[in-house]
Amino acid sequence: MDLKFLDLFQGVGVMLHTFEHDPKVAIGRICLILVGFLLMYLGKKGILEPLLMIPMGLGMSTINASVMFFDPINMLKKATDPNKVGNLFLDPNETVNDNLITLMQIDWLQPVYTFTFGNGLVACLMFVGIGSLLDVGFIIARPYSSMFIALCAELGTIFTLPIAHALGFSLKDSASIALVGGADGPMVLFTSLKLSPELFVPITVVAYLYLGLAYGGYPYLIKFMIPEKLRGLPMPATSGGKEVTAGQKLTFAVICCVALCFLFPVASPLVFSLFLGISIRESGIKAFQDLVSNTVLYSATLTLGTLLGILCEAGTIFSPAVLPLLLLGMLALLISGIGGYIMYFITGGKFNPVIGIAGVSCVPSTAKVAQKVVSSANPSSIVLQYALGANISGVITTAIIAAIYVSLFFNK
Repeated sequence: MDLKFLDLFQGVGVMLHTFEHDPKVAIGRICLILVGFLLMYLGKKGILEPLLMIPMGLGMSTINASVMFFDPINMLKKATDPNKVGNLFLDPNETVNDNLITLMQIDWLQPVYTFTFGNGLVACLMFVGIGSLLDVGFIIARPYSSMFIALCAELGTIFTLPIAHALGFSLKDSASIALVGGADGPMVLFTSLKLSPELFVPITVVAYLYLGLAYGGYPYLIKFMIPEKLRGLPMPATSGGKEVTAGQKLTFAVICCVALCFLFPVASPLVFSLFLGISIRESGIKAFQDLVSNTVLYSATLTLGTLLGILCEAGTIFSPAVLPLLLLGMLALLISGIGGYIMYFITGGKFNPVIGIAGVSCVPSTAKVAQKVVSSANPSSIVLQYALGANISGVITTAIIAAIYVSLFFNK
């Protein structure tokens, strides 16, 4: 083919080069371009979470179409190595300051990645925004059932760890993989960054793919696990009618934040961010709440979705390490949903087992999914308040488990 044509349309040259040296990756890129289109379509239709799926789908299609050559420092290395293909981001282990400064000036997404994603800041910003949407009154009003469901939901993160380790993963990698079962994207991002920097990208991508698919996939998981006659089980509209004041919620947030940061300082950035958002909500300062629940949360989500899509390059997604992550993550999520069944038997059949799926801390998606599935079986059954209590408790328990894993395995 004419060299000038390939010089002009460099993406064609890169794709042909990839077909020649690694046809599996080339086919994978074409498939991921189509998957990106599909994610955008499903996000637009509301079948999947649009806030994540639309920017993620566009980024996934773009990175696999262009492979984005934006690395002037390493261009010479790529020119001398015919098997080296470009990438959007520089080597995360780059330590030469001059290289870093040069790349900061040229690569338009590199500063965003380095200063938000690669250091976990975007996870903290998302937690501030999420916290501002959470009503901890659900936990205060129903502390025992909410926390029990959330603790049961952590069974997936606990039991998956030894399974992953038995499959040959290190304890650090096993802990990071197991956290996918908590269905808490910022927590997975933060933990894998601490424990498994070499698997940080695939673990985070897998985790957010699960979260993005949760709204569309969880109803089928619930129907698989729970028969229809139990899915429609009604719950009491209230749990005693005791109103929880804003002052009590703020006190709860302050005590929890200080206690958890004292016990698990390694997770204090995320814990503080979450309870900062809750405190802003309960403080009554509307300007602050509007800022963090809209501007901060949506900006962080857009940034995260875009970067996750860009990171879904075929060479990463089709790495042999990714398939075990997918399977172990599915196992962890499946185990995490059994808490509702346990409560059903403890209460003598008076507790709707669907609520168990809300114990994972994908706030508020799994709570809304639980109500949606229950309503389809019995329109008069309202479980949202119980599901939200378990959902919010799940965020706290996942933070505790993440802190325990990082504390135990950080120096291993």
